[in-house]
Amino acid sequence: MSRRWNRFSGCALARGLALGAVAGVLVTGCTQDTRDLERYMAQVKERPGSGIEPIPTLDPHEPYIYPGHTRSPFDSSVIAQPEPEEVAGTPGDAEVDRDRPREFLEGYPLDSLRMVGSLEQDGARYALVRTPDRGIQRVTEGNYMGQNHGRIVAITPTRIELVEVVPDAFGGFVEREASVALSD
Repeated sequence: MSRRWNRFSGCALARGLALGAVAGVLVTGCTQDTRDLERYMAQVKERPGSGIEPIPTLDPHEPYIYPGHTRSPFDSSVIAQPEPEEVAGTPGDAEVDRDRPREFLEGYPLDSLRMVGSLEQDGARYALVRTPDRGIQRVTEGNYMGQNHGRIVAITPTRIELVEVVPDAFGGFVEREASVALSD
């Protein structure tokens, strides 16, 4: 036992001496002669300061006044309501069935849905649609998809054609054609 104790105490003593030597080197590194640095700093402080350039003078801005435009661009009374013949189709005549239960694919924006295939079963054509969470849904004509009440009106081997009902600028709704093409 005494032999083991001596061996451990010898190792501890050697480690202590090594740490002491390293600490001594570090302390002497921190107390180096810094007189040359102090001399340089004194020389720099003795140099005369340079002048600051004056702030440049700017010509005053003269606003351009457009001829013939005296009304405020923020006046909402100048927004003209278009006549029905000015707008393609009849604005605001599309109906949205708010009592219809929403289908699963109506929870996704149309541009996030991808057509990945089509199939025909018992004379009915179906399209396979991939959702952003990588799920696959089977749809047919009459189903809805997208967040704008998009009703599927036709399915071809390369695309799904829809009619969406979107709000117009006058508080009503209009129908708009849309499609989802087969993804590569």
